[in-house]
Amino acid sequence: MKTYEQVLETVELALAKGEYHYCIEFLLPIIESFPLSSKEGVNLRTILITALCGINNKEEAKRFCKELLKSYDNKTRENAKYLMEVIDSPDIKKPENWNVEFECNPSLNKKSLNSLRKKKEVMDKKKFINITDTPTGTTKPFQKGFSLIIFLILLLLIPLLSGCVKIENTLDLSELDSITNNLVIESKYIKKFPWQIKFEDKITDIFPDAEITKEESTFSLKYKNLNLENAKQVLKTIQNTAGELAGGSTNIEINTTQKDFIFFKEYFYRVDIDLNSIQNIDDLELIFKIINPNKAKLTGKNDSNLEITRNLIIWNLNLGQMNSLEFSFWSWNKLLIGISIISIIVILAYSLRFYRFKLGTDLPQLPSK
Repeated sequence: MKTYEQVLETVELALAKGEYHYCIEFLLPIIESFPLSSKEGVNLRTILITALCGINNKEEAKRFCKELLKSYDNKTRENAKYLMEVIDSPDIKKPENWNVEFECNPSLNKKSLNSLRKKKEVMDKKKFINITDTPTGTTKPFQKGFSLIIFLILLLLIPLLSGCVKIENTLDLSELDSITNNLVIESKYIKKFPWQIKFEDKITDIFPDAEITKEESTFSLKYKNLNLENAKQVLKTIQNTAGELAGGSTNIEINTTQKDFIFFKEYFYRVDIDLNSIQNIDDLELIFKIINPNKAKLTGKNDSNLEITRNLIIWNLNLGQMNSLEFSFWSWNKLLIGISIISIIVILAYSLRFYRFKLGTDLPQLPSK
């Protein structure tokens, strides 16, 4: 009995020459010697199915496909399903000039395979590169035009490698009593996706009083004069609406605390955005920006997705996980500072008036009665 390597070499050579009949006649008597549970048996049956499809014997090919479907290996079953779909696909009539006819001789003998093997060995031994010891000269550097072309190609690849839809939400905390939330959705292709249009329509109905701008590839929503509680509610509504369209539940939590000093207040913020159920949307870029009244300081762990520049925090959100951010900033107690300045001015004015009156003037005084 021939070994698996010998059988595989023989049928691969026959398959490469298009001699499907010989491949089938050679494999059918010995195919049961290689059990389906082994890797060798799966490989030989796959080759046999290919040969049967080559002679348009679909019924016999389906029989071997059904055997592969009973395998315990998941990968083998998946490949069998794919082969079954190919076999069951309808035949498409093609013009005769599209087809290439091969002459198949069922009585292929071993001499043809031996001659093919000898030709292969000769081709392996033949050298296609003429190796000589003649020097070719100094290596020339790339010209300036080559570097310019490579630079332009890389520059053009940047927008293709980034996300095709960019969602950017900016929370402006410059005035804590008058917060502004600005949502911008930018499509990097000319046409918007269907879910973008549905989201824009829902947001427009939910926030009729907001400043909304719709263009061919962008959508923006600006909501001004919000207190902290209203700003939280706006963010939750936007995120829940987006989560419904994405087929998952999302949540955002903003917790704040503060420490009061005489002329200053220190604010502590913690933002948690749950995106665990949103993980099947490709090419989506989510950015959350926070503008603080003064220089911000991260109080939690450092994250590579965070970028902070003075009072601006740029936060790139990750899909399929919980995103957390902790930061703090100082704010002036404007009311107390204003009262203190007015009090100081009044005291200084009264003191000057008092000491001026006490010192008197050099002007002549009117005679008293």
